[in-house]
Amino acid sequence: MSKDEIFKENMPVIADFNFGEKVASVFDDMLDRSVPFYREIQRMIGEMAVDFAVEGTNIYDLGCSTGTTLINLSQNIPGKVKFIGIDYSQDMLARCKQKLDAHHFSREHELICADLNQGVNIENASVVVMVLTLQFIRPLRRDTLIGSILRGLNENGCLILVEKVLGEDSVFNRLFINYYYDFKKRNGYSELEIAQKREALENVLIPYKLLENRELLLKEGFRYCDVFFKWYNFCGVVAVK
Repeated sequence: MSKDEIFKENMPVIADFNFGEKVASVFDDMLDRSVPFYREIQRMIGEMAVDFAVEGTNIYDLGCSTGTTLINLSQNIPGKVKFIGIDYSQDMLARCKQKLDAHHFSREHELICADLNQGVNIENASVVVMVLTLQFIRPLRRDTLIGSILRGLNENGCLILVEKVLGEDSVFNRLFINYYYDFKKRNGYSELEIAQKREALENVLIPYKLLENRELLLKEGFRYCDVFFKWYNFCGVVAVK
């Protein structure tokens, strides 16, 4: 696994964060060191998906990046299902294909290059997963995207959503961000790396509050919605059609 050192050197100009080859090449290390309890979240996703996956249906990973979640789901879900990974980055999809090949991924699957901002075609789905993806969708497009997912889910199908979130109050928001930066420092990121990445993400990653995400899911028509994971400014939500 290549080490994430993208923001290690001082940059005179910080460009907007993007998911090109530079990020794709170190993305697995970036997730391990930047997302609290990432491996436990993956374990929980696999555990929950088993209870909603139905034989003969499709399992979607929207924003599949390098394929970690697809591999995790395939190792947990028995029976005949089709795995579909969607990402807008060709570089991420190339890494995903390499990783699936390296893991001898033999389950029926398809990788699709598509921009979720333009909507998504979901069909015959029992499980849809979005791990740290919705936060990168333009806010004005999120309602449409969630609506498309709901329409493509079968009855009693689920959406598993993991997001970075804002605190419900500015006091908590400041504290949670400080705790998060302390977490990143413990994982070897410098003050400079943290500051430069924060600037690169400023116009790209736009988080909602947890309750705003919940309201969005219920407004679009999901019957049930609950939190399965929360760590300061990160949360996991599962919603059922």
